[in-house]
Amino acid sequence: MDLLNWNWSEFLSHVLKLAGAFVLALPIALERERTTRTLGLRTFPLVALASCGYILVGESVVGTAQDAQARIISGLMTGIGFIGGGAILKTSTGVRGTATAASLWSTGAIGASVAHGLYEIAVLISTINFLTLQFLTPIERRMGKKDRPDLEDS
Repeated sequence: MDLLNWNWSEFLSHVLKLAGAFVLALPIALERERTTRTLGLRTFPLVALASCGYILVGESVVGTAQDAQARIISGLMTGIGFIGGGAILKTSTGVRGTATAASLWSTGAIGASVAHGLYEIAVLISTINFLTLQFLTPIERRMGKKDRPDLEDS
């Protein structure tokens, strides 16, 4: 491909969308990394970036046909759910990682929202996800839920 014939404004638009998806996933990633979860600083932004990228590629290939876009989003939801399933661990004392898996899934929605230009949705998902992890975890602990029984003294 001849670089001089690129659509530079479309290229810049894609760069900004991909960067935006990456940045909006960072608060969630930092919270998960800080709390020593199984997924963290690298995984969440990469999922948002890839989700945004798949939507952008899909728009380039199939256009904006609603049925085609719905299939792309459906495939993304399934694929990210599969990755998130790997974060869920069943131990002899219970199940861990469900909040991380759900956060990963919502991070994919951030990327898809940014790709479709629905920035307000992406910002809201990022903010609500982060606030949920940040403020509801301490409440769960006060209610007696042991988040990481493998790290606590028996």
